[in-house]
Amino acid sequence: MIHCSPAPRFHVPRLLTLLAVIVIVLGSLLTAQAEHEGKLQILLLGDSTTEGSIPRLIKPAAPQLEQVIEQLLEAEGDLPPTHVINNGQSGDTIYRFVESGRYDKEVAGLPGIDYAFIRYGINDFARREDFTTNFPLDFHGLIARIRKDHPHAKIVLMTVIPFSKTDVSESINSRVRQVAEKEELPLFDIYPLYDKALQVQGVNALNYRRYPLEKAPEKYHAFVAPYVHGGRIVVLDNELDGILGHLPGWYGDRHPNLAGYNVIAVETAKYLAEELRQRKSE
Repeated sequence: MIHCSPAPRFHVPRLLTLLAVIVIVLGSLLTAQAEHEGKLQILLLGDSTTEGSIPRLIKPAAPQLEQVIEQLLEAEGDLPPTHVINNGQSGDTIYRFVESGRYDKEVAGLPGIDYAFIRYGINDFARREDFTTNFPLDFHGLIARIRKDHPHAKIVLMTVIPFSKTDVSESINSRVRQVAEKEELPLFDIYPLYDKALQVQGVNALNYRRYPLEKAPEKYHAFVAPYVHGGRIVVLDNELDGILGHLPGWYGDRHPNLAGYNVIAVETAKYLAEELRQRKSE
């Protein structure tokens, strides 16, 4: 007589629980893959001149830096689709970016990074203790972290845009060049490109106006009320220059407006287009 083993008995509730877990895990994996499959992942790291905090606040519906780069690359017609991740943050230094834990939380685990553009230095010069010594050390440390967490990413160092006095900008950019040379990394020198755009379009054409309300004549307070944010008059273009342009310091804020960010986007897209075509030909 042949004895057959009884059919295995499944506990239905446990089986359903197991299936649910599998579905959730697979779903999360597919979501992570969908964020990078089929698109080149381009990461932007930097301060407010990368983030674009004021343009996002004043005109949130306008295409921002990362979106403009994507659109410009798509318009070329012969390049792969891209996804640009803007991780710039106002006021950031390399030291704060890493030591605050923000790098670990927001960048270390990003999937499939192909390019990482790094542009720091303005806040580092103003805030980092012993800038001359620590800024290069901070930069080398960040590069080491990115190489470890994103071994397939091509790291590109960028000079700062014209923001401070010429000698300050050169003090920053000379050290960025030294780091790039020592690390044997490409340098995207955007400073002269942005400076040329300022010369062509006008020295104040690419920065927004941000001016303390209390410094403006009281007779204009009612008129400028729609432009006030956080106690300051904030304008992204020359709209109020004819009325308030005579005030001392009216043009003092050198952060890029949308036109300024478009200059950065155009030059970044040009750099990437050349890079991607060269990579495709190899």
